[in-house]
Amino acid sequence: MKTLLRLLLAALVLFAPPAASARPEPAYSYYEIGDLAAKRSGATAPALMLVGGGDWDYTAFRWFAERAGHGHIVVLRASGEGQAGEEIYNQVGGVASVRTIVFHSRAASTDPRVLAILAKADGIFLAGGDQANYVRYWKGTPVARALDAHVRAGRPIGGTSAGLAILGGTGYGAMDGGSIDSPAALADPGGPAVTLVTGFLHMPRLAHVVTDTHFARRDRLGRLIAFVAKARLHDPRAVGLGVDEGAALCVEADGKAKLHTPPGGHAWLVQPAAPARIRVGRPLDWNGVKITGIGPEGALDLNTLRVTRPAFTGVAEVSGGKLIGAPGPK
Repeated sequence: MKTLLRLLLAALVLFAPPAASARPEPAYSYYEIGDLAAKRSGATAPALMLVGGGDWDYTAFRWFAERAGHGHIVVLRASGEGQAGEEIYNQVGGVASVRTIVFHSRAASTDPRVLAILAKADGIFLAGGDQANYVRYWKGTPVARALDAHVRAGRPIGGTSAGLAILGGTGYGAMDGGSIDSPAALADPGGPAVTLVTGFLHMPRLAHVVTDTHFARRDRLGRLIAFVAKARLHDPRAVGLGVDEGAALCVEADGKAKLHTPPGGHAWLVQPAAPARIRVGRPLDWNGVKITGIGPEGALDLNTLRVTRPAFTGVAEVSGGKLIGAPGPK
């Protein structure tokens, strides 16, 4: 009897179907809303929408939709799902469709379907999240080249929070595993935690600009000054541009920019007068850092960096890693 049982068990093992292999995780997730076959109702126009994070200003997003010819928007991100696309389509309105691609790995950046979607986009919006993932997944890939090609073709691009952080010619990549604050950045701007990224994207009039986000709420003026100090080691013309939460700096094709914001919001232009001396492991000392605030009543010309009707202006200095005399809204 025991022998018979052993033979039956052996036969079951021999003829059992092979175990199903684990399916690999998809390289990206995809969401869509609207009519993908609808014709664009207007012409596209070159434009940049620089959003500081937090709640959206729908007036700015409707400006963006108009520059996209009220056509087809593509949202790129590396976390979350399709909610931003639904908000653009349902709450902002004025677009034919919104597609969202959520990247899970660098492999998606060579996917033919992803690249085909980007090639047909009338406007591209880079959502918030962790910009380190954008650097890991997109830098040096066909997706980065597709974003540059989209802009060269005269179509608008925008970004919020992490999506704005990577639009500058030099960007804070957050590759240190966190989001450095102002005291830490000023204490050692040349150190390994200030992870700046260059040669990623090539946006018009942002080649010498370091961007930053969630600006006043997270007290990021000090860290942007530190970023600019380090950026000037390879780019003597580097300046900083911070945008407050809820605010959106909308840049037209001619480089003229207007701020859309709830009350109290600003964009912040950081223009040092001289190169910084940086030593690894040492705090920053730097004089003559001009700070200019741009409010909704003013304007910024990115061609000349001239601000008309500034909300505030002044000159700050950094001594021993401490920010002194920084101007701000009253």
